[in-house]
Amino acid sequence: MAKDTTALDTFPKLLLHHMRERPGRPAMREKDLGIWQTWTWKQAGEQIRAYACGLAALGLKRGDRMAIIGDNRPRLYWSFCAIQSLGAVPVPLYQDSIAGEMAFVLDHAGVRFAIAEDQEQVDKLLEIKERVPSLETVVFDDDRGMRHYEQSFLYSFDRVLEIGRHYDREHPQLFEAEIAKGKGSDVSIFAYTSGTTGQPKGVVLSYDNVLISARNGAAFEGLTEKEEMLAYLPMAWVGDHIFSYAQSYVCGFCVSCPESGATVMQDLRELGPSYFFAPPRIFENILTTVMVRMEDASAPKRRIFKFFMKHAERCGVHILNGAKVALLDRLIYWLGEVLVYGPLKNTLGFSRIRLAYTAGEAIGPDIFDFYRSIGVNLKQLYGSTEASVFVTIHPDGEIYADTVGKPVDQVEIKIAENGEVLFRSPGVFVEYYRNPEATAEAKDAEGWMHTGDAGLIDERGHLKIIDRAKDVGRLNDGTLFPPKYIENKLKFFPNIKEAVAFGNGRDEVCAFVNIDLAAMASWAERNNVVYGSYQELSQDPRVAAIVKEHVEQANRDLARDPKLGNAQIHRFLVLNKELDPDDGELTRTRKVRRRIIAERYAPLIEALYSGQETVHIELEVSFEDGRKGRIKGDLRIIDAETYPVAGAGTPRRAAA
Repeated sequence: MAKDTTALDTFPKLLLHHMRERPGRPAMREKDLGIWQTWTWKQAGEQIRAYACGLAALGLKRGDRMAIIGDNRPRLYWSFCAIQSLGAVPVPLYQDSIAGEMAFVLDHAGVRFAIAEDQEQVDKLLEIKERVPSLETVVFDDDRGMRHYEQSFLYSFDRVLEIGRHYDREHPQLFEAEIAKGKGSDVSIFAYTSGTTGQPKGVVLSYDNVLISARNGAAFEGLTEKEEMLAYLPMAWVGDHIFSYAQSYVCGFCVSCPESGATVMQDLRELGPSYFFAPPRIFENILTTVMVRMEDASAPKRRIFKFFMKHAERCGVHILNGAKVALLDRLIYWLGEVLVYGPLKNTLGFSRIRLAYTAGEAIGPDIFDFYRSIGVNLKQLYGSTEASVFVTIHPDGEIYADTVGKPVDQVEIKIAENGEVLFRSPGVFVEYYRNPEATAEAKDAEGWMHTGDAGLIDERGHLKIIDRAKDVGRLNDGTLFPPKYIENKLKFFPNIKEAVAFGNGRDEVCAFVNIDLAAMASWAERNNVVYGSYQELSQDPRVAAIVKEHVEQANRDLARDPKLGNAQIHRFLVLNKELDPDDGELTRTRKVRRRIIAERYAPLIEALYSGQETVHIELEVSFEDGRKGRIKGDLRIIDAETYPVAGAGTPRRAAA
């Protein structure tokens, strides 16, 4: 049985514990040049010790801030612990941030040191260094392309290790002595929010915040040192920090890093993790891939797939939940496991998953049920950066697509009079760095955290999240308008990547749609449709007809809900560009920035409601290399059929 580690109140103390208790067990893996490399807890600890001593020799001190920028790499994860060993504070940044976004966070946090994964990230830091006077020293991990960089403040990771080993020989007590000074109330990390409503806020989390929450979450699910996890989500996102770092140190399990973002699905299949986390977007993309492949399969295979998926839809969730299911249905499901569900899970890398989470935003009930129907133990959890992630989780045997579960141990929840969800727990953040006004607005004197989400607690004691409180509105007839709920109905279809719904204070709901290029390109190839760009394919009339079918199916689903039936989509258009974080339209975690969308596309929104059949668009866009360009075109506005609301008789309006 695992020893109680609750007295170990910082990550460096936990590291020393694992080096003693499980020195030979794997701590981290990374796929490099097609081969999985493994480091034990002892080997990882030795690297962290040398790196921490090297940073100390270069001048990193207690209370300093050090940025971490790059993809998921063992050395970057070790950087967290090395920085914390000296009493300094890690500040992870999104690796796809443009230089200007980085400059704000680095300057706001007063970052002195930074570790960058590669030349690309170093170049961003060099570009903004004059705008960030506090930044003194930059370390880089991958030295490809760095041969001719001669700045005196640049150090390779290997060079810092070399300096650190020499410094450790001269100061052999420093590493353990600095670790011993740390305590649970110390600052553990600055985790910057994604900035849906403006500039990101620096969420200050203590070790107590992070470790108590990580331990409570692990105890809730019975996680052990035997778990295997793939770390592929942005290291700056608090979800990755909790699952890939905090819980790994709490439980002692192994975390693996993919070779690259492009190989994640292949690496997932090879690794076969037991513990998996992904935001709804990832599960949507995986489902899109599955559906696209099935469209390319032979007719007999498609018929078999559809037969067994229909059966799984009817009874798979009940089987996974342990409910009573007729013997014949169980036998058919068993055959489906042999022919369809098992091979599909194996192809996706989900065969060994014992526990999977999704969070970050609402997941469509259809998508959620799809995975559970084929035997993937997918649960929803609810949390935030300010909560150190964990607020509620689905308990075993109580998993419902329309809820986000019950409070985790030591978490209290209440619903305010205006419907806002409030909670308090040991995970509630210390403060927003250098922003006392925002701190006071978010966290009251009694420790209750205001989430900004509208929700309710149902008769089962489960929390239901309706939408962001500020986003939920009403149509002019009084019908509730939850845009994210409607958008998720559309995003269930593999051909639709993104959607934005409008309707608050209007007579009816309208929407923008982004097609999924991978799915539609596959369709175009099968149907001999020639196109030269995303812009051209998105405006093909045949694509519009496909999207119209999806919109009308979503309307049929909405019509079955008496409370939301009048929120069916009446008109829509297919945008000729993808919504993009670089254009400020999405956050780095791909959440819609509704205010910016409303301002940037105001003429298009008005055209949806004015009865126009087409509308002209001309926009400045950002390319991946930082260049600017313009796109323009005429977009067709399409009427969608609406359907009678359950128990309400005739529809309010039908398309011509």
